[in-house]
Amino acid sequence: MALEADVFEQLRATVQRFVKERLVPLEAEVARTDRIPDEVRQEMRELGLFGLSIPQDYGGLGLDMEEEARIAFELGHASPAFRSTIGTNNGIGSQGLVMDGTDAQKASYLPRLATGELISSFALTEPEAGSDAGSLRTTARRDGDGYVLNGTKRFITNAPHAGLFTVFARTEADGKPGGSVTAFLVEKGSPGLSLGKIDRKMGQAGSHTCDVIFDDCRVPASAVLGGKEGQGFRTAMKVLDRGRLHISAFCVGVAERLIKDSLAYAMQRKQFGQPIAEFQLVQAMLADSRAEAYAARCMVLETARSKDRGENVTTDAACCKMFASEMVGRVADRAVQIHGGAGYMEEYGIERAYRDVRLFRIYEGTTQIQQILIARNMVKEAAAAA
Repeated sequence: MALEADVFEQLRATVQRFVKERLVPLEAEVARTDRIPDEVRQEMRELGLFGLSIPQDYGGLGLDMEEEARIAFELGHASPAFRSTIGTNNGIGSQGLVMDGTDAQKASYLPRLATGELISSFALTEPEAGSDAGSLRTTARRDGDGYVLNGTKRFITNAPHAGLFTVFARTEADGKPGGSVTAFLVEKGSPGLSLGKIDRKMGQAGSHTCDVIFDDCRVPASAVLGGKEGQGFRTAMKVLDRGRLHISAFCVGVAERLIKDSLAYAMQRKQFGQPIAEFQLVQAMLADSRAEAYAARCMVLETARSKDRGENVTTDAACCKMFASEMVGRVADRAVQIHGGAGYMEEYGIERAYRDVRLFRIYEGTTQIQQILIARNMVKEAAAAA
């Protein structure tokens, strides 16, 4: 359910001001220390940012997809680590519960996720199963009144801080191992659950990932998301539609920030007696970036509106994710080029953005996975219409 227009505009303006006045000035510190200050996390809680997409009945703001995209545009004007702090609670870490959780599961977890008291993680990727989610090796064996989980999840965002993990594991089907995928809600501190060391990454300092290890980890039967075995893969795919749109919107915001910074630099930086913004080859880079970012913004908003109307947007969401993540990579590359030597230096922040945006082409499904998904759906639709 969408907010009233004036209420949403107040929220958007508040987030925009928070990003500009509070987050942007902290970017260099976060990059240096690899942590988000505790007081900033608390301010995010007070603004309701941990519950943007969680229904109002559970204490969230209940934004629809278009509203969430517009907030992501604003968040994109600050380093990705800030968005990542709230990202899993609003996206893949909570939406499985929102879409498929039982009433008891929703009541138990969603209010705490909405306030940021509880941080969630989406534990799908494994050492041998990333893009190929169907090759999951983590197992969940029924044992008495519960299940025993074994396996390792890899590169799990916010895992070092999470109190709740949505874990995807293979349950037996008809008494045979290797059956269907089931989602489990596993709490921090469960016996047999441990974490690996925090990963050292190319970029996005302040956003943490690590392995999540299950060694005879026992969970009760009530931990099965939705209370039914075999629904995990379907849940994951539904969650990823919304997650891909959110990331696409964030990519647009990052691109728009880079374009703004590049234009400002080009207008004040002089060579051969005039601002480099007067040179046509620099203008071409600015224009290409502006056009591509605008195209991505339009794609995201149109697809978000379709989702809000209840339409199937799996193919279009994949198109958005593919285009927007590739687009922001090109924009970041041009930003370095426009800044010249300054773009390669740490103090300007452009080289940091260049490294940060590289991840967007990988997570929530690589560009190549989006291409496969789009093409396969095109073939299915054409065959069905024949």
